[in-house]
Amino acid sequence: MKQWIYPLMIIFAASCYGILSTIIKLAIIDGFTASEAVTAQYFTGFVLALIIFAIVRRKLPKFGGGVTLVLAGLFTATTGTVYGQAVTYMPASIAVVMLFQFTWIGMLFDCIARRRLPKRIEIISLILLFAGTILAAGVIGADISGIPWQGWAWGLASAVSFASFVMVNSKQVEGMDTETRLLFTSFFAVIAITFFQSPEIVWNGILFGEGLWIYGLILGLFGIVIPIYLFSIAVPKVGAATSSILSAMELPVAVTVSVILLRENLTFLQVIGILVILFGMTLPTVEHRLLARKEK
Repeated sequence: MKQWIYPLMIIFAASCYGILSTIIKLAIIDGFTASEAVTAQYFTGFVLALIIFAIVRRKLPKFGGGVTLVLAGLFTATTGTVYGQAVTYMPASIAVVMLFQFTWIGMLFDCIARRRLPKRIEIISLILLFAGTILAAGVIGADISGIPWQGWAWGLASAVSFASFVMVNSKQVEGMDTETRLLFTSFFAVIAITFFQSPEIVWNGILFGEGLWIYGLILGLFGIVIPIYLFSIAVPKVGAATSSILSAMELPVAVTVSVILLRENLTFLQVIGILVILFGMTLPTVEHRLLARKEK
């Protein structure tokens, strides 16, 4: 497989995450709570992963890579949970900015793991991403004086959790195919989510009796199955640092989808911010390809 396909996988996986907030808002408009929608996402995602494994592999799964898969599932569950807590204490636009601190945190994790200093192009990319995030999230002029410390703490925790998820996915599990990895990661995620969200929807009739399953199907597909599957393949090839930068695609998609489906306003500054993010996230990949050509 050509090397350029792996960064595209990261971008597409991050784009899938970008639609989740809008789908959850639509579920809330339809009368469900955010907790119910998130729980439906993880339960439906696990069922989809189980169906995919049964169709593709047609055998009983063999567990391996214990700690890696447990952590991947745990960080998948905690990211959505702590981000939801951050939104309860601060405006969503500020919470998004806090979540997007995962770009430099992921870079920091990778530098520590590999015992290296960040490259100049990576630093430039991070600066552009941070500036673009401020513009795209529409936080300029926002009053942050009334935000309690809990909001900042939960927001930073969401960034650490997502950066940890990317870092864990950079580790390959020897002898394990992608379908089995998806199955176990989603399994441990759904176990973790039962402690944080609303597992009662499975047996009280809300999930299947009131139509929540439709939102769960969309959220499970785009929030669990596709991103975990693609991250499992591509992150080990691309690396945690570059993957964190490429995952910034989530914000432009989130803003665009909210404009299309929720009819939210899109300002000129937000458009500029999206363009800055797109430029910043492509820099490391472009430089890598240019260097590869020179070496040839």
